[in-house]
Amino acid sequence: MLDEPRSGRLAAWGNALLAGLVSPDEAAHRIAGEDASHRVAGLPGESGPVGLTLALGRLRALGAKGLRVALPIAGHPLGLSGPPEFNAHALDAGEAVIATGAALGLVPEVSAAGPEGDQHVEVVWRCQGVREAPPADVPSLGEAERELAEALREATEVLSRLNVAGSGPVAEAALEAYRARAERGREVLAPGYPPRAIRVLELAQRVGALVDIAYTAGGDGREHGGAVSASEIAARAEALRPVERTSRRAQVAAYNAYVEERERGGA
Repeated sequence: MLDEPRSGRLAAWGNALLAGLVSPDEAAHRIAGEDASHRVAGLPGESGPVGLTLALGRLRALGAKGLRVALPIAGHPLGLSGPPEFNAHALDAGEAVIATGAALGLVPEVSAAGPEGDQHVEVVWRCQGVREAPPADVPSLGEAERELAEALREATEVLSRLNVAGSGPVAEAALEAYRARAERGREVLAPGYPPRAIRVLELAQRVGALVDIAYTAGGDGREHGGAVSASEIAARAEALRPVERTSRRAQVAAYNAYVEERERGGA
């Protein structure tokens, strides 16, 4: 959870475009990030995959008023509203974007090509019909912020209880990745988002970073290996599961804040 989900970039910058706050080219550039290309397949009215600029314009023409994020895992369909076929595809990918007003959803299909160390990533967003209904288990920003404060304490306590040091190579690498992400991530949420959403997203990513460190590091800060037994790994996962769930819920709340405010008439 150290890196932003592609669905988050698509929703954030797609919402900024729908609001007229950024140009189509700027939105497409920000959504693609470091990936080589993004295309959208299955859009109504299009015979084949199209680029992001055309796809976002088409979604607006089809009635899209905002883009929501879903970050589901098995047993937790976070942000989804059906139908089952779309939910299954979103669950396989671990993320999706819902275009409200257009009853369409987008699920990323990611592929890498090229030799190891010099690969380029291509993304095809598969478009399907979705059910227009309230998304599952998405908290308000206020709820997410309160839950995160408790989750941050719980994550820190778990790290301490499991004797996961912060000085091992795996932990250090994870912390460095998070710091780099935070330094360049001030525009993760595009123009048009409320300051509270940015604050919630940053805290959710910090909690996610601690969870990742606890999952991957042993008691000496090194990778699991033989120093950590299967029972210890299972106990760690059980202790961290509610913390990770809170972090994902908060991320979805932050990315969806633009749509929530618009629906309340505040944006």
